Amino acid sequence: MDKYNYIEKGEGQVIILLHGLMGGLSNFTDVLDFFSSRDYKVIIPELPIYNLPLKETTVKAFSDFLEDFIQHKNLNNVILLGNSLGGHIGLIFSNNNPNLVKSLVLTGSSGLYENSMGESYPKRENYEYIKKKTEEVFFNPKVATKEIIDEVYETVNNRDKLVRTLAIAKSAIRHNMSKELPNILTPTLLIWGENDLVTPPEVATEFKLLLPNSELKWIKNCGHAPMMEYPNEFNRILFNWLKQKKELV
Repeated sequence: MDKYNYIEKGEGQVIILLHGLMGGLSNFTDVLDFFSSRDYKVIIPELPIYNLPLKETTVKAFSDFLEDFIQHKNLNNVILLGNSLGGHIGLIFSNNNPNLVKSLVLTGSSGLYENSMGESYPKRENYEYIKKKTEEVFFNPKVATKEIIDEVYETVNNRDKLVRTLAIAKSAIRHNMSKELPNILTPTLLIWGENDLVTPPEVATEFKLLLPNSELKWIKNCGHAPMMEYPNEFNRILFNWLKQKKELV
């Protein structure tokens, strides 16, 4: 029995998708379908957000988990694509294992600065409050389906999950990467929503400034999860960038 829970689809160059703190594997459905049908093997590991001992529930521990997973799957030369917390994990991993990462894609990534729902999720038992907060993640509130809202509501009202969620959020804030970013020479694509309220546009601009080998692409009328709000545009931007990188080699 495999000790990792993950989705794998397609054959070819490996892309590993890293979900965020409140994001599940389903957040990347469109990316998975698009790239797995175009000579890419797409793998989405489920991060052990709620499975580690509390004192080990840190961004660094998730990067170590990714390292173990990549070794377990015997992979190298991978493309890492991370949203929110997933981007932060990708940055730490790329900084520590530059030889294993071919390129890095960040969308709404933490690592410099992010707005959270606050220290204690006030009014967490109020469904309408959680609904409003979840909708604010997206430019178009309709992207926050009932299923997504229910999942967030369940998470913040489960004491064990809430404690871990807050521990990870604090760990992400503490692990600011502004000093490490100039050392990450991995080719990096930043795909950012112009209306991201969680990691606002100035965060993307700062990433672009600090990452020496990076390009920044904007998506209009888009919030914190471009691959969910504008999957077609997100996939087109990413596909063209990867194709261009391949041709430059």
